[in-house]
Amino acid sequence: MPDDADPIAPLSNKPVTSLEAAEAANELIHLATEIARHNEAYFTSDAPEISDASYDALRRVSAAIEARFPDLKSGDSPWERIGAAPSQKFGKVLHKTPMLSLGNVFSDDETAEFVERIRRFLKLGEDRPLEITAEPKIDGLGLSLRYEAGRLQYAATRGDGAEGENVTANAGTMKTIPQTIKAANLPEVFEVRGEVYMSHEDFLALNARQEAAGSKIFANPRNAAAGSLRQLDPAITASRPLKFMAYAWGDVARVPADSQYGVVQAFKGWGFQINPLMRLCTTVAELLDAYREIEAQRATLGYDIDGVVYKVNSLALQQRLGFVSRSPRWAMAHKFSAQQATTILLGIEIQVGRTGALTPVAKLQPVTVGGVVVQNATLHNEDEIARKDVRIGDWVSVQRAGDVIPQILGFLPEKRAANAAPYVFPQICPACGSAAVREAHPKTGKLDVVRRCTGGIVCPAQAVERLKHFVSRNAFDIEGLGEKQITAFYEDGWVMAPADIFTLEERDRRSLKRLTDKEGWGAKSAAKLFESIENRRTIALERFIFALGIRHAGETTAKLLAKTFQSFEAFRLAMTAARDIESEAHQDLQAVDGIGEAVAQSVTAFFAEPHNEQALDVLLAQVTVEDFKSTEIASPVTGLSVVFTGSLERMTRDEAKAQAERLGAHVAGAVSKNTDYLIAGPGAGSKLKKAETLGTKVLTEDEWLNLITIAE
Repeated sequence: MPDDADPIAPLSNKPVTSLEAAEAANELIHLATEIARHNEAYFTSDAPEISDASYDALRRVSAAIEARFPDLKSGDSPWERIGAAPSQKFGKVLHKTPMLSLGNVFSDDETAEFVERIRRFLKLGEDRPLEITAEPKIDGLGLSLRYEAGRLQYAATRGDGAEGENVTANAGTMKTIPQTIKAANLPEVFEVRGEVYMSHEDFLALNARQEAAGSKIFANPRNAAAGSLRQLDPAITASRPLKFMAYAWGDVARVPADSQYGVVQAFKGWGFQINPLMRLCTTVAELLDAYREIEAQRATLGYDIDGVVYKVNSLALQQRLGFVSRSPRWAMAHKFSAQQATTILLGIEIQVGRTGALTPVAKLQPVTVGGVVVQNATLHNEDEIARKDVRIGDWVSVQRAGDVIPQILGFLPEKRAANAAPYVFPQICPACGSAAVREAHPKTGKLDVVRRCTGGIVCPAQAVERLKHFVSRNAFDIEGLGEKQITAFYEDGWVMAPADIFTLEERDRRSLKRLTDKEGWGAKSAAKLFESIENRRTIALERFIFALGIRHAGETTAKLLAKTFQSFEAFRLAMTAARDIESEAHQDLQAVDGIGEAVAQSVTAFFAEPHNEQALDVLLAQVTVEDFKSTEIASPVTGLSVVFTGSLERMTRDEAKAQAERLGAHVAGAVSKNTDYLIAGPGAGSKLKKAETLGTKVLTEDEWLNLITIAE
């Protein structure tokens, strides 16, 4: 985070280093919800609600908490997510090589630590050379272009990193994207990746035309570029001045060079625009010099950038470094400082979320910050309001770095009115009138920092949001049954619970008031909806678990649970057995790498609620949940549970874990009766003793490598 920026306000008044486990768990709940919402807004809707700096800070706080409390880390860590699900407006393209995003640093010290971390991972001494490239980070829309035999086959957006939108027709209208490439060294298959953007001059001219025509005015060049590329009519895209700059690649038959810099230079020879400010650095000092030189030119470049990207130059070293869940280890974005402005806090609106959390939103006098008009900002919770002592009518300092909603840094004391009264947070849910309380943690007795409505299913805000989540893209993904339709059906009493969706057609057939009687619905649209619902009666296990809306069980965690238990019946039985936190089943659940205490408690608590079990029985009478289907390569360790302990001599611990997971093994953090192999290096301690007690097979590092050699 920039030195002059106030960190994203935590739910607790304490810094991360002072948090207790219960407080940290509550922080992660809040952060997971916020980050998922902002991913959807930014990547899918092209309508971000917070600045880049605020979003980055959310991820950094989450990462810092998980680093301090590794037991709380779940497979669904919000800072490891990539993008959002692709839009339904376009055909979908499965990326053969995922389009990952980058981690961020915000200071000189963090940049130095990034380089040092690379050296530690590779075991490179300070005397060994390490080249790293530096180039501007363009604020646009990621795009992948697949060429075969020199001809453009398709263009796809990032989407959720694994699957994007097919925008080939639109990309074909851009002059900076060649339809064919003629080059002697061109590989048979090559995916060129880069950023679609719009220059400042073209952006201002487009908005002037839009205003004259009475059409939508874009908030900034990034939104304009994203909206223009994702038009259903390619003629509209053709009329918009979009540009493409290449800087990376995806699926390839071979690479034309052995370095990052060399491949990018090859792009230039193939006819692509590359960034002329890209340079090679060999020291941290040179990286920081490049950062400052690019930052100094920021206002004169003619297009938006929000930082500088560092990448290890050697492709061989990139291969060794590999990836973490969300991003490559060999690359990092050094972000620029945020921008600030002052405005008036007109009011505070309370929003009720899917889990009943009451979230205060600041309503601001519209103010332009960095060329964008903003009117709203999150205030997180009542403790945050009290900590900053912001009051309605105050002049407040706000900060943003890229898009729309800023964060409030504090108020201006010299401008406060004499009669300004402290804000009193409501103790009644504004959606249903039920009491809103701060629950006490069952172990520590401390109050939850989030106030929640006690209305549960009787609260329309929660019920509707739960249903919206159930039909969302990464859950049941029912075409034609979006947020607007769910809200309308709930208000009409037609869909009050998930199972109601699958009985809708039968009830409609027997009802005097038919769906076709509703405004906007005809026989054709009703039939299409019923067909879409019917097509979703069978669902993958991981999507079903995600659809249940269990706290902490996001997409990644849901997939991890599905992979671990294979079938819903086995998963349900295991969760029932694991209700007792002292039970062996509960310990086995926590032993799964990526399932911490917070996840284990929330998932088992879900199955401990009788009304949830009843709702599940009703739902399962309508749908079929498929067993988990693994996409991992077959190997001698596929499906086995392994634990690493002690010092490894032929590779680092991180490399060993990544290799095991790539071969389909479950890497656990603790030894249990379900552990198949313990790989023990020198210095192995308590894990080795437990394995010997349980009779778990223990392998040396060499024995492990011999076991997996065939697969590799």
